Amino acid sequence: MEISSGVYLLFLLNLFSFGRILSSATVFKLQNHCSFTVWPGSLSGNSAALGNGGFALSPGSSAQFQAPPGWSGRFWGRTGCTFDNSGSGKCITGDCGGVLKCTGGGEPPVTLVEFTIAGGSSDKDFYDVSLVDGYNVALRVEAIGGSGDCKYAGCVTDLNTNCPAELRVMDSGSIVACKSACTAFNSPEFCCTGDHATPQTCSPTKYSEMFKNACPTAYSYAYDDASSTRTCSGSDYLITFCPTIRS
Repeated sequence: MEISSGVYLLFLLNLFSFGRILSSATVFKLQNHCSFTVWPGSLSGNSAALGNGGFALSPGSSAQFQAPPGWSGRFWGRTGCTFDNSGSGKCITGDCGGVLKCTGGGEPPVTLVEFTIAGGSSDKDFYDVSLVDGYNVALRVEAIGGSGDCKYAGCVTDLNTNCPAELRVMDSGSIVACKSACTAFNSPEFCCTGDHATPQTCSPTKYSEMFKNACPTAYSYAYDDASSTRTCSGSDYLITFCPTIRS
């Protein structure tokens, strides 16, 4: 069957457009440098969750996913997980409702990496590592091949080793996570709520300052924007669990 020149031209235009969509996708690579398996969880605010919401990442392994322009979401690491063949089970830290493939966020305390990828009127990606929901595993994010500020963000220190007694989460006699003061005490001055719901009325506390001193490039409390939010344009991202300490 002979194809008309008009149909063929339309085919080429569609192919070109599809190629542009693929080329503008942001690539996330997650790698596990821990000595134990990590089960990353993912959650999207505006599209399907990457990696079906959750998967296992054994020591030394990695996984890679593409996100479309305008994607926003988060990743976190779950530890001490056990799942059956149907994907039901539980994690000691970061659990998301007893399932392998998360449809909701990780249960605090958990270290988060958050993204809003450029799209629409914005040409910049925004990203950060957050300890606002506490800490369970060291995590680092690096921009690869982008332009602009593109600074590293992360918490490479093991906060569990120096976690105050009142913030500790214990399992079998070991500290497995460190709560945020908000999670531990649920009071406005620590959660930046009520009378403390603005940057002017919610100040750092001794607990958030402890997190900040250990991890200067991570969010330590809700209004810790200036030294924690990163921007970059046209970048892919490398997310590492249990990264080596950077100079």
